[in-house]
Amino acid sequence: MPRTLPSRRTTHRLAADAGLLAVAAAFTLPLAWVILSSLDTDADLRVKVPDGVTLDNFDAVLTPEITFTPLLNSLLLCGGGTALTVVGAALAAYPLSRFRSRLNRPFLLTILFATSLPITAIMVPVYALFVQVNLIDTLQGTIFFFAASQLPFAIWLMKNFMDGVPKELEEAAWTDGASSLQSLVRIVLPLMGPGVAVVTVFSFVMMWGNFFVPFMLLLTPDQMPAAVSINEFFGNRGTVVYGQLAAFSVIYSTPVILLYVLVARRLGGGFALGGAVKG
Repeated sequence: MPRTLPSRRTTHRLAADAGLLAVAAAFTLPLAWVILSSLDTDADLRVKVPDGVTLDNFDAVLTPEITFTPLLNSLLLCGGGTALTVVGAALAAYPLSRFRSRLNRPFLLTILFATSLPITAIMVPVYALFVQVNLIDTLQGTIFFFAASQLPFAIWLMKNFMDGVPKELEEAAWTDGASSLQSLVRIVLPLMGPGVAVVTVFSFVMMWGNFFVPFMLLLTPDQMPAAVSINEFFGNRGTVVYGQLAAFSVIYSTPVILLYVLVARRLGGGFALGGAVKG
């Protein structure tokens, strides 16, 4: 007898659940290895429960040279780059969202094309340019490049969120004498808080995990961020101190996790502006 419709639905649901569990395991196993290995002095590439929980790996890496200075450099680079990206994206997205022009679409397509350029393809001319303008081996130069590399996609995201803010609210502010910049800062950006949060988290995470850019543009070891200094745990001839590497990875991931937790409520919010434009 052919299977009934409810039984086929159950089979499909079970197959989908099995697929989701397989995907979850693919993400969970590496995370479990990092956490368990950070507490194991005899850690290796296997996922195993340590014989005895210890914090020796954290004690070994919690030094200024290994952790504190690279993390501070990462916070300066990624924090400064994220701030520039959010401000630049908001200023660029505002006219694209609020004013109609024949140049809007070509401009958006151009910056969309810029997001598809591989970073390795432009690092040689960027390196030569930074040498010419004396920005090589400087934190501010790396911050500028971080912001420039994230701006195209950030502008796209910011514009899409900005389109959801009713223009009638700005027109009321203009009637009261507000300028376009004042309406952007005091009306549009506060109402699109989830959008600003998305751009902030996305930009910060992309910069935080970037190894190639600071590795190329920074030369002084004391200025290297944590994304580059983690390479020091990989020794010669393939020897790796896995426990200390896992402990450093836990510490290295903490700022990103904290940032996401801080803005999680904003990410889940909505605009809820329907009642603001009635009457």
